[in-house]
Amino acid sequence: MKCGAGIEARQVNELSINIDPIQAGGKLTGDAIKAIIAYGDGYSVCDNCRKPNRLDCIAKPPIAQFHKEVAAWLNMDDARMMPGARRAFQAVAHTYVKPGDPVLLTSLSHYTEFLAVEEAGGMPCEIPADADHKITPEAAAAKIDEVKKKFGRAPVLALIDHVDYQYGNLHDFFGIAKVAHESDVPVLYNGAYTVGTMPVDGKALGADFVVGSGHKSMAAPAPSGVLAVTAERAKEVFRTTQIEGDVTKRRFGVKEPEMMGCTLMGATLVGMMASFPHVKERVKHFDAELENNRVVMEALLSITGTKILSEYPRRHTLTRVDTTGSFDTIAEAHKNKGYYFSSALNDKGIFGLIPGATRVWKFNTYGITGKQARYLADAFVAVAQENGLPVQ
Repeated sequence: MKCGAGIEARQVNELSINIDPIQAGGKLTGDAIKAIIAYGDGYSVCDNCRKPNRLDCIAKPPIAQFHKEVAAWLNMDDARMMPGARRAFQAVAHTYVKPGDPVLLTSLSHYTEFLAVEEAGGMPCEIPADADHKITPEAAAAKIDEVKKKFGRAPVLALIDHVDYQYGNLHDFFGIAKVAHESDVPVLYNGAYTVGTMPVDGKALGADFVVGSGHKSMAAPAPSGVLAVTAERAKEVFRTTQIEGDVTKRRFGVKEPEMMGCTLMGATLVGMMASFPHVKERVKHFDAELENNRVVMEALLSITGTKILSEYPRRHTLTRVDTTGSFDTIAEAHKNKGYYFSSALNDKGIFGLIPGATRVWKFNTYGITGKQARYLADAFVAVAQENGLPVQ
């Protein structure tokens, strides 16, 4: 089936078990797919835009109410939907960081956090991970002291991932935020892999800003995300425009500069809204997601030579694996080199591993059923046995 000339209909999630590390939490709900069809036009949500003429204030469809519900769901005071988590990083960094300011990141931070700091002219100061690939409050405190000595002042902002994208490790965000606040450093919670997949209480965690990714973890179309803030920070990040034209004397009312007036619109926003009831429900069942992940992990570890590089037992479904001592030993002599591995899994209806990767790779079991978890576990073992690898 084609969507247009040269455009095949994508059926990955319909025909396969998708374990792509960045796609698993973003798979659309049926309601989101219907919303995309109904609101595909660019300004489709603006039919009933009335004063104060700002997208997040529109009552029909219930966009204003959606913003309030998202903020309350994250236990924050205000929220805006964004064109991706990266635009939320950008808005916060642009508000607080001036050229030459030190900004706290981590050695596991996503590259878009670095880019947001760079664009604002900030100086990245990384908290190093320990030998277990964890970011600790102790390391954060040491880094803040180091920054004070080097710059003569504390960092102006900290961007901390609760779950990092490299190992899927769950870091002590609360402890790190507490240390940062002792030096009056505001803290951004990067929940790209948590908001929408597991419970997140922003104030209990000590976050000044909570950032989520719609297309990574909220079953929403791309690009979409959320920026939720405390009341104190809302006055700063969501400030309204003060500019005035020197000829026309035009002013622009309640428009917010960091949001460029209006933010997420059309199919991306309504798709996010349509999935929201499902997302609110599913975060209550993260224990079941971990149980499904455990089934797959035990199967992988039964294959001699396989190592788990993420923390273990797992506390998140995004996992990094080292198969240098197992599947990669086959790739050395196989006619298809490392591609044999992803091809064998594809033949069994499993999608999402980087083609050719047999040494270090990531996968994410979020959203699969118990039956699919057992099938996936058996598939890894079957590929190993078909290629003569010992299984315990």
